[in-house]
Amino acid sequence: MTSAGGHIGFWIVAFLTLHGANFGETKTNSLNEPDVPFPPACPTAQNLAAICHQGQGRPRYLASFFPSSGASHFRRRGNAINRLESWYRSCCSGQVVQQSHQILCCAQQAWKQALSQFCVEEYSTMTMPYECCEDRGDARWTCFNSELPNPNYSSTPGYTAPNVPEEPGFTFNPNTC
Repeated sequence: MTSAGGHIGFWIVAFLTLHGANFGETKTNSLNEPDVPFPPACPTAQNLAAICHQGQGRPRYLASFFPSSGASHFRRRGNAINRLESWYRSCCSGQVVQQSHQILCCAQQAWKQALSQFCVEEYSTMTMPYECCEDRGDARWTCFNSELPNPNYSSTPGYTAPNVPEEPGFTFNPNTC
């Protein structure tokens, strides 16, 4: 004979096991991989306001977000997103842009430079590179700007991005606008 408490305990354990309770900071998808929505969309006139005004509501990926091993390609994606968000912040705040019509041009340059750096990092490993990195020129940018998880740069409800250090390495060239 078992007690009622034993049955309740059994059902709690079964429920947590079946539903994969996630008490850690890492969010995972159905394949038990870190959830890093990638790639980011190319900045456009339609999503620029969200890029500039909702940045604190989009995820950042700190080291604690990832498992201690086996997620290096997700870590590189997270680093690319963090770098890009930092550079967007610079473009939108006027730190690097002298005229307001250049904000979109700056954001597009930041997007290309962040993804180019991501591809360099992808090729510096012994794993298969992200598929878009294999393309060159406009084909690379078309690839990165397809099948987008968040094309409008919508914020995540209830999320506030942690303070992350500004990423060095971005240089805006106003002569290409």
